[in-house]
Amino acid sequence: MITVKASHSFPAGQILEISQGDLTEETLDAVVNAANAYLSHGGGVAGAIVRRGGEVIQEESNAWVKQHGLVTHTEPAYTGPGRLRCRYVIHAVGPVWGEGEEDRKLAEAVRGSLRLAERLGLKSVAFPAISTGIFGFPKARAAQVIFEAIRDYFQENNQAKVNLVRLTIIDEPTLNTFLEVFESWAGRLPAHKNPGQDIGSA
Repeated sequence: MITVKASHSFPAGQILEISQGDLTEETLDAVVNAANAYLSHGGGVAGAIVRRGGEVIQEESNAWVKQHGLVTHTEPAYTGPGRLRCRYVIHAVGPVWGEGEEDRKLAEAVRGSLRLAERLGLKSVAFPAISTGIFGFPKARAAQVIFEAIRDYFQENNQAKVNLVRLTIIDEPTLNTFLEVFESWAGRLPAHKNPGQDIGSA
């Protein structure tokens, strides 16, 4: 079960949600995989996606890299969902903490994923907490960067088809950190709330 813990509506009506649950159970149009540049889905979120969705996701990823080369922060890849209940898996490459310019690279991965979702004609996307696992990006800092990147994308693309972005986080420590940062961050934004969107489940 995916449980929405907090949400914010932007001026043009797009919704950002923070949810607790298993990303591989999402039914939104796309889920974003926290990938590496080789699309070698061995552990973390990537490993879970392949275990749940099937080896076809890894096979399609291998074909993508063979055709297009390594995946960059700015230009994510995409594959079919295998057995997942979404329509696509978007493979975003976040930065490894310590490699330099981590904030910029993380923001680019988020915005690139949203641009790709738009090109695919999607309306809803679920993200993990990109780079906060084995890549070592500090959780609170990553949350701030991710929220700002989503806000900036919607400000620049207020007619975007994508109208729901969800951060789906399974572990309590990461979820609690993202919720704390979200409360502070959203509190500084103009209020544009839709009734019934603050707390709920999907």
